[in-house]
Amino acid sequence: MEIILLQDVERLGSKDDIVEVKGGFARNFLIPTSKAIVATESAKKVLAENIKQRAHKEAKLKEEATKIAEQIVAKKISIGAKTSTSGKIFGSVNTIQLAEAINKKGFEIDRKQISIPEDSIKEVGTHTAKIKLHKDVVVEIEFKVVAE
Repeated sequence: MEIILLQDVERLGSKDDIVEVKGGFARNFLIPTSKAIVATESAKKVLAENIKQRAHKEAKLKEEATKIAEQIVAKKISIGAKTSTSGKIFGSVNTIQLAEAINKKGFEIDRKQISIPEDSIKEVGTHTAKIKLHKDVVVEIEFKVVAE
């Protein structure tokens, strides 16, 4: 039986895939749990149209993310932290403080979009972080942690 997946199904496929499964699996599990629909001709036409429209929207979002990435790289970001005389930070600097510093520069970045190679930074200096603006646009920025 041919079906169209409405969401990702482990070991079967991802959303909007047309897959062939046994009839009982489709009728007893996938269709009642709203994970799939039967792949009729009309459903396939609707799917093709949805994919075409989504591709246009995705291209626009990717273009916007690329522009934001170029602007973020151009900005110099510094985060103030209380430190000891040896340069160690009391506590740590993590994605929350970095997101706040970036947002003060005029960008809308969520802390969940930011990843720091080490979980938290405990020393003063220059560090790098990756910001995922889009599934295809990941920018690497440098920021400074300075003593207050």
